[in-house]
Amino acid sequence: MEFFDNHKKLFRTALGLFVGLTLIVAIRPAINNQKNNAPLPNYEPLSEQAYLGKKSFIANGCVACHTQQVRNVDMDKIWGNRPGIAADYAGITRTDFWRNTATLMGTERTGPDLTNIGARQPSMAWNLLHLYQPRAVVGKSIMPAYPWLFQIKNKVGKNEVEVVVPDAYRKGINGKIIASQEALNLVAYIQSLKQTPLPNGKAPMEFLYKKKEAPTGKKGSTLNLPDGKLLYTNNCMSCHQANGEGLKGAFPPLKGSPIVLGDNLELYVNIIMLGYDPRPEYATMNAIGTDNNLTPEEVTAIINHERTSWGNNAKKVTTEEVKKIMDFIKITTKK
Repeated sequence: MEFFDNHKKLFRTALGLFVGLTLIVAIRPAINNQKNNAPLPNYEPLSEQAYLGKKSFIANGCVACHTQQVRNVDMDKIWGNRPGIAADYAGITRTDFWRNTATLMGTERTGPDLTNIGARQPSMAWNLLHLYQPRAVVGKSIMPAYPWLFQIKNKVGKNEVEVVVPDAYRKGINGKIIASQEALNLVAYIQSLKQTPLPNGKAPMEFLYKKKEAPTGKKGSTLNLPDGKLLYTNNCMSCHQANGEGLKGAFPPLKGSPIVLGDNLELYVNIIMLGYDPRPEYATMNAIGTDNNLTPEEVTAIINHERTSWGNNAKKVTTEEVKKIMDFIKITTKK
């Protein structure tokens, strides 16, 4: 009983148990994880600009609404090409000596997951407009606007980036809306968020609880294609909108578009795969097809969805036609 009456022995024993358990349960496993986990071979560290953008991402509380983790369940398939693994976070270091806000995996998805947002939405114009006024690109968005990251000037200076804002969101603004350096840094960080491809020969973990897919038709027919509406939603809708009408003064409409309804399939596929620099009143389109590694079947499904939606009534195209053009694009871009 003397042991329980001696407060010094009790305190030292409790402290020793606490330190010992901490070493065994927390510190040793953490050290082993650091030794056993390494970044994937093609991992790209953040650039200086993206690193500053990450600090802005933290300062503005973006992590409160956006996660950066793709779980291995089928409902997360829209956020990335594969479930996340430990190696995806192995190359991320502390923000600074005092703060360990490194991975920003988040705890709640009030907004979309950002693990692969750099591939899903690579457009700088879209991201800047989304920061300035989210509802300009997503009508029902509950994300707050960040107008303090932008300046109003009479003219665009050298190396400055103007944000193309639809007239409906320019009320009371007569000058040019210019992105601040902090806004550009933040977009650089967002654009850097891409899943690193696994090394050749490595199979990714499968998504669990997959939904059963109904048979789509005979092989080689236009019915044997992925869901064009879903592909449009994941790759095109953020700019061209769910109704295909685009945004006046920012992104061109696909509804009634002469390119969508026309017979020049080569131009159509080139725009999807290589991007497009349209008329001055619209923002430049990124190479969505190339950036997102879209297959001929996926590109065909997107084209057929756009040619038969929102009142469009054009002839569907086949995978063979699209593949022929994509193969030619690959040959010419390699030269």
